[in-house]
Amino acid sequence: MSGGERNAKRRQQAEREARLAAAGIRVPQSSMQKNRLPMIAAGVVIALVVIVAGGWYYLSTRPATPTFTATASGAVVTAGTGPVVIDVYEDFLCPGCLALEKRDGNKIISALNDGKLTVKYHMLGLLDARTKPAGYSTRAADASLCAAAAGIYGTYHQKLFSVQPAENSAGLTDDQLVSYGTELGAGGDFATCVKGTTHDSAIKKETDAADSSDALKNQGAFGTPTVAKDGKRIDINTSGWLDTVLAGG
Repeated sequence: MSGGERNAKRRQQAEREARLAAAGIRVPQSSMQKNRLPMIAAGVVIALVVIVAGGWYYLSTRPATPTFTATASGAVVTAGTGPVVIDVYEDFLCPGCLALEKRDGNKIISALNDGKLTVKYHMLGLLDARTKPAGYSTRAADASLCAAAAGIYGTYHQKLFSVQPAENSAGLTDDQLVSYGTELGAGGDFATCVKGTTHDSAIKKETDAADSSDALKNQGAFGTPTVAKDGKRIDINTSGWLDTVLAGG
């Protein structure tokens, strides 16, 4: 059947259905309408799959909400109260630390929230020379210690990584560091603490100690991020490392 014949047949069918409808006779679905049903159904299924997949992705990637407690001593923040204890050495300018946060941050927070884990976060200024002017790593570490004193360490830690500046930039300003903390609920003397270089000497001492520790070196050098348990460096190249640690490995 030619295209013209098909079109003529469709017009005849449409005219017939219109006449029957005008006479009050129930018109059955045309073949064209019937053929549309599978396509409509398929479209609905695809839409549902997209919605479900999008919802799963959102739930699996959105930041977990920290509910654990945290206290600071020197340049070390102790988070959580779980029986398994690890040490995390990081720098807020470190791209590798950001990658670790994106991959494993929610798992760590969940373990802290559930009382399974204690994390000793060592605040370092290891990459101070990689901003212009130098010193952002120490300023961010200092601000995070102020955040611990203000009771917002978990959320502030997340925030600083989510807005991580590029290396060789100026880094975030002190006013920005204060503003983020204020938005998260820090009050009192938080601003004074951040702008007062309160913990600079402790951060330098912690940085020097980590940098000179043979147990924390990888191929002869220390770098961030580094995770250790019982003083020994853990291989964190695979995402299953935390499960192994929590299982007693």
